[in-house]
Amino acid sequence: MRAARDLLRFLTPRTLRGRLSLVALTTAAVLMAVLTLAFNAVAQQRLQHQADDELRTRAAAVATTIDTTGTTVRVVESSHDNLLDTNVWIYAGPRLLEAPPGTASPLTHVADRLAAHPGRVCVTTTSHQPFRLCALPMAGGHSEATVIAALDLSPYRSSADTLLLGSLALDAVMLASTYALTRLAVGRALRPVRAMTDQAAQWSAVASAERFGSKGHPVELTRLGTSLDSLLDRIRTLLRHEQQLTGELSHELRTPLSRIIAELDWWQSRPRTTDQTRATHQVITDAAVSMRTICDTLLDDARDGSPGTPGTAESLTVLRRLAETSCPPAHLTIVVEGSCPTVGVAPALLERIVSPLLANACRYARASVTVRVHDTSDGVRIEVTDDGPGVPPPFVPHLFEPGRRADPGDGHSGAGLGLPLARRLARSADGDLRFDHRHTAGARFVVCLPAG
Repeated sequence: MRAARDLLRFLTPRTLRGRLSLVALTTAAVLMAVLTLAFNAVAQQRLQHQADDELRTRAAAVATTIDTTGTTVRVVESSHDNLLDTNVWIYAGPRLLEAPPGTASPLTHVADRLAAHPGRVCVTTTSHQPFRLCALPMAGGHSEATVIAALDLSPYRSSADTLLLGSLALDAVMLASTYALTRLAVGRALRPVRAMTDQAAQWSAVASAERFGSKGHPVELTRLGTSLDSLLDRIRTLLRHEQQLTGELSHELRTPLSRIIAELDWWQSRPRTTDQTRATHQVITDAAVSMRTICDTLLDDARDGSPGTPGTAESLTVLRRLAETSCPPAHLTIVVEGSCPTVGVAPALLERIVSPLLANACRYARASVTVRVHDTSDGVRIEVTDDGPGVPPPFVPHLFEPGRRADPGDGHSGAGLGLPLARRLARSADGDLRFDHRHTAGARFVVCLPAG
């Protein structure tokens, strides 16, 4: 059984074109077999009726030469005597009166049996060659007679065989034509599908914005094009998220990694005491822990859109620690002030939201950066303000677009990913981040978060 299944699986075409062609061929073969059998059965029945009609006509002609009015059956001599030489038997009751000369005994035996059971009966015998025999009973005044005529069916069988062979030959031609035309038609029908598949693979590899659309396509291809467009959109979204995550990780890990490199360079520049070495190790450890926290926070957000486990944080404590580790320039003062409300986000997430704002403020501030925290009616408000040149008004609508910078040649490193990341993380925590347009002396960004 398993070997049969393996053989069937091996013989089944691998391509859709081959399978559809095989289905069409099988269907056509079944239909043509039924039609061929029906046609040949009707043809054989028709030929048999023709033979029976000819036999009855011959028997009726012979019956005109038989006189049954007397006490005995008598054959009258007439111009139809030559019919007796063409397989005709005349019986008076069961007694044979006339028989064709030289007739093989098997036919006479069949005729005897028909005469013994009078009636309009036709039978077929195939002793040596096929013959059809029909009996015609005649009722007279005082006697009964039966005329039996026989006909060689070889010509009829030959005609039937010729019809069968012709039908089979026509079936073979039709099946071959059906298979070839089906493969051709299916191949032409699937050509646009192959082209669409190749285009989809090419577009997905390069994240192209081109799409198939539905203009000028049949209904089936329109549905396929719509499905492929949706698939390409999802692939493009995944690629964009992957690029965004890579850029954000690179952006956020740059600061702690720079701290590690700076501490190692400083430690290797000249011999250090044990306390200095321990302090360097502590800085490196803190930076490494920060990198791990950054990775966990961003990966959690990329995985399910809800970064980290919900928690709470003492906002003032977290912000002061963040200010201490931000490494501002020597001429810059960072002030963290306000009440100490509890925010409804984890400390690591709060750091990731405020860190880009604080880094930008330190980058553009002239003398001071102020971080102010206070309660509001709907949560906690955190303001990060600097006394720098502010944001150019034409660039304000593009502040939170990934990869956009107001002046890429201003001498500051950056990829334009910090503010979009901070806003996305704030919104994922049911908060928000916005730019304060009313503040004119420098720049101010406002973070609104739920209270803890």
